[in-house]
Amino acid sequence: MKPVLLTLIHLSDDHRAQVAAAYDLVYAPTAPERAAQVAARGAEVRAVLTNGSTGLTAAEIDAMPRLELVCALGAGYENLPLDAARARGIALANGAGTNDDCVADHALGLLLATVRGIPRLDAQVREGVWRESIPLPPNVSGRRIGILGLGTIGRKIARRAEGFDIAVGYHNRKPHPDAPGGYRYFDSPAALAGWADFLVVATPGGAGTRHLVDAAVIDALGPRGVLVNIARGSVVDTAALADALRAGRLAGAGLDVYETEPKPPEALFGLPGVVLTPHVAGWSPEAIQQSVDRFLANAAGHFAGTGVVSAL
Repeated sequence: MKPVLLTLIHLSDDHRAQVAAAYDLVYAPTAPERAAQVAARGAEVRAVLTNGSTGLTAAEIDAMPRLELVCALGAGYENLPLDAARARGIALANGAGTNDDCVADHALGLLLATVRGIPRLDAQVREGVWRESIPLPPNVSGRRIGILGLGTIGRKIARRAEGFDIAVGYHNRKPHPDAPGGYRYFDSPAALAGWADFLVVATPGGAGTRHLVDAAVIDALGPRGVLVNIARGSVVDTAALADALRAGRLAGAGLDVYETEPKPPEALFGLPGVVLTPHVAGWSPEAIQQSVDRFLANAAGHFAGTGVVSAL
């Protein structure tokens, strides 16, 4: 008999079929479906597949007495009740490393699009505006990038930036002893922002990083600075960001994540220098397939007794 798997996130038809080949799939990607399935089949569920944004609650864990495995499809796990799960002896795993390249690619794309004003230039061309009538967009190369969170994704962003001859600085709670020698460490987000031309947010989400990028950090980045966020919307104070953009205290922002998601960040609509994408930095056919494959490897290891591949 296949273990019952409750899936709380969207999967394509192909991926649902791939997962259903090994598990009794209970598919509940919407809030009403989720509540109904936890109530109807919670007593049978042995594994849950979710992600950091969608999460799982301690009350839902309590409603699933046979639950023994919780997996986050991506790297994030900020909305998983880790303590409650561990108190029950539930195994925890994520998909660390499966979409890092995709996220790093998207971060550089947002940076280029924002600094060079590519969406705006596209619109102007369609309106018949030619280059002599618009301000010159600045270079990306030869400038300074600050990485807020030099984890695996942050390092990949930094390596891509090096290809543009951009100097790299970073902030973590402490310096990385194995960071490349040319990377400059800063002991606070504000100090990093004060040095950088571009600030890229690559930290985990959660209460510990909420509004880490606040008005003081944004002001330190300055009127020629550009902010890119591919981490979690909660890390950036949206109201402070909107105020700075409106007042010309920041040149631009390229954002893939928002405090309001899945609702769009209406406070940023119509403001200059803003490029928005709908939390797709980690999404590509390759990345999603790797994430699903990693979930299946984690689950197979757990149910075989050999352990998950990427434990939390």
